[in-house]
Amino acid sequence: MYRLLDSYRRYLTNYHSVVAYAVLGILGGLASGLVVLAFETAIAELARLWGVYGGGEGFEALPLWQRFALPALGALVLGLGFWSLKPEDRETGIVHVLHRMHSDYGVLPLRNALVQFVGGAFALASGQSGGREGPGVHLGAAANSLLGQRLGLPNNSLRVLIACGTAGGIAAAFNTPLAGVIFAMEVIVAEYTVVGFIPVMLAAVSASAVARQLGGGAVLFSIPAVEMNSLWEIPFIILLGLICGLAVTVFIRLSQFTARAAHWPVALRFTLAGCITGALALLVPEVLGIGYDTLEKALEGNLTLQLLATLAVCKLLATGVSCGMGMPIGLIGPNLLIGACIGGALGMVGHTYAPELASEHTLYITIGMAACMGAVLNAPLAAVLAVIELTQSAGVAMPALLAIIAANLINNGLFHHRAAHQVVLRQLLRVVPDDPLNQLLHRTDVTSNMEVSVVKVSVNLDPARRPMLLNATPAWCLVTRDGEDLFLLRGGELAEKLREIGETEETLNLSDLDLRRWSIAPVPVQATLRQAMDRIKERTVEAVCVYGRSAGGSRVLRGIVTRESIERFTLSNL
Repeated sequence: MYRLLDSYRRYLTNYHSVVAYAVLGILGGLASGLVVLAFETAIAELARLWGVYGGGEGFEALPLWQRFALPALGALVLGLGFWSLKPEDRETGIVHVLHRMHSDYGVLPLRNALVQFVGGAFALASGQSGGREGPGVHLGAAANSLLGQRLGLPNNSLRVLIACGTAGGIAAAFNTPLAGVIFAMEVIVAEYTVVGFIPVMLAAVSASAVARQLGGGAVLFSIPAVEMNSLWEIPFIILLGLICGLAVTVFIRLSQFTARAAHWPVALRFTLAGCITGALALLVPEVLGIGYDTLEKALEGNLTLQLLATLAVCKLLATGVSCGMGMPIGLIGPNLLIGACIGGALGMVGHTYAPELASEHTLYITIGMAACMGAVLNAPLAAVLAVIELTQSAGVAMPALLAIIAANLINNGLFHHRAAHQVVLRQLLRVVPDDPLNQLLHRTDVTSNMEVSVVKVSVNLDPARRPMLLNATPAWCLVTRDGEDLFLLRGGELAEKLREIGETEETLNLSDLDLRRWSIAPVPVQATLRQAMDRIKERTVEAVCVYGRSAGGSRVLRGIVTRESIERFTLSNL
């Protein structure tokens, strides 16, 4: 079994091993689908404890006092729980996944995943205004990363596993596998490669199959096929996109503003957010929770113009404050509802003043959903594909694209905002580079550029070892003392110096020789070239020694990677 797993690890070190990564995609999709279903079940069961039914969405049936008390007290309890955690353990969501992908090479901690599962389920079950998709992305990515860590897979494959978990999380939550694939490539990985698409596609399909089989096979929204009645609607649709862009801009600005309270005690921040949500719920109870039941009512045309407008404003305020305060919730679901309310309200206006031109109200609701999702995530392709899959109609593509472009022009072009998670990363002063050079180094295993012709020699060279170094000269000699690595010597240079010295029976101290020494630092065999280069910069060394583990668990030197070899590799591959 160990040999089989070791062979599989070696296949994964090559980014172009399609079959090996296809297997990884299927496993990743199954894992993410199961964990997302478990998360949704936890929300529903927790909400049932305090009398909220309908899968954790029936907050409207609560008495007036409980609409305020439930989110306020729930936020207090959640804040006290987070207060007992270390600051680094409180990090959750898409921001956490992106940061760990680049700063820790895809190694996602178990503790943060548990905090996301328990904290996210409790927050949404207690009526906090948020979504389950952000937590689903984190949980799917973490489940796959932990699986890869457990199997000792190379870190370049952890990035693919995280992308698979992301795609699986979105596919399982919405039953939209194609949108899940594009979301993973557009938002998480931020690159498009044919090899990278295959495992992510398999993961999305696997997670969607799990959701349909174990989740009852019910669709998230009942959206009929929609299309425009007339091209005269185009200016109206562009106007809808502009308004959605403004709403997203306000949402991001509000999240930025409230995030300035990050130095406040976490219990105080959460309680304040919960009280604001509860106060808004006294006016509009539909603001509580995710809001998919309300979105369904909007699609059925059961909400008034006044309620749609009020709900859009209240949902924006409640979710913006909650996300800015750092609650373990997502923002995709609420922004879908905000967009749906804006679209539904404008649709009613259109039917009032131009009934002969206006399309069905569901068209405007769907377009509003796409516009807000595309702008808040800066993911236009994922947004348009999501609404195409939800409506089972390509007729919505053209008007949805127009609205998405208009919304992004407002949010990105006019106000210079990127995606909400990118704004948070910038506010936290965390750099997440996505340029071609960093992408290449992240997806390349350290062993692909490793010199394996290396031997360990003691700093006090025994005369008996000299013939071996002269007759079978290695490329590198790693000089050690009492099991500790000291420095590297070129094998050819050392052999030449030994010939100059000639035969002698005395022990030779290699540190006394006039040879160039290469400073070193260790990296694990699972490392990527990005990790190797980062270690070289951090330790101010010239090379890294790549270490693995034998079947018995002992430490084994696998090879040497120098800064020069990494630079040559990047120049030849870019």
